[in-house]
Amino acid sequence: MLLKSIRYSLDELIYLLDQLSDQQYSKSCEALSGATIGEHTRHIIEMFQCLENGYDFGVLNYDNRDRNTQIQTETEFAKQCIIEIKSGLKSENKTLYLEQIIDGLAIRIQSSYYRELLYNMEHCIHHQALIKVAVLPFENISINENFGVARSTIEYRKQCVQ
Repeated sequence: MLLKSIRYSLDELIYLLDQLSDQQYSKSCEALSGATIGEHTRHIIEMFQCLENGYDFGVLNYDNRDRNTQIQTETEFAKQCIIEIKSGLKSENKTLYLEQIIDGLAIRIQSSYYRELLYNMEHCIHHQALIKVAVLPFENISINENFGVARSTIEYRKQCVQ
C-alpha cells in the first residue's frame, strides 16, 4: 500500500508537470518567498534519489543532494527523473542508517527503508501543498482537490462526511 501511495503522489506530480510550460515551472512565486515550482519539485525528486542511492550501501544522508538545476528548470527532465524513481522503488524493507551533520557533529540514527519511504511520501505531499499555492494563479491548470493533502487528512474528511 505504501508503494502504491507513493506512485500515486508521484503520478499526480507528473500530471501537473504535463500542464506547465518550462517558463511557468521556473517562474519565481512571491507566495513561496521567491521559490519556484521547479525548486520544490527538485527537492522532492532529490530526496527520493538520496534514498535510492543509499539503499544498497545502507547509509543515507539527505544533505548530500546533487541540487541539479536541470530538474528545476525543465519539466521533461523532471518527469523522467520521477519515472526513474517510481521504477526504482524497492519492495524489500531493510535497515538503513540516517546520517547527518548537526552543529559540526556527525550523527547516525537507525531507520528502515519503509520508514524513509513513508517520510519521503509525507515530505512529497508537504511540498505538493506548497506547489499548489504557486499553481493557483495559472489558468487552465487542473489538479486533484487532494493534491498536497496528507492521506490522514483525506481519510478524516471522508469520516466527517459519513
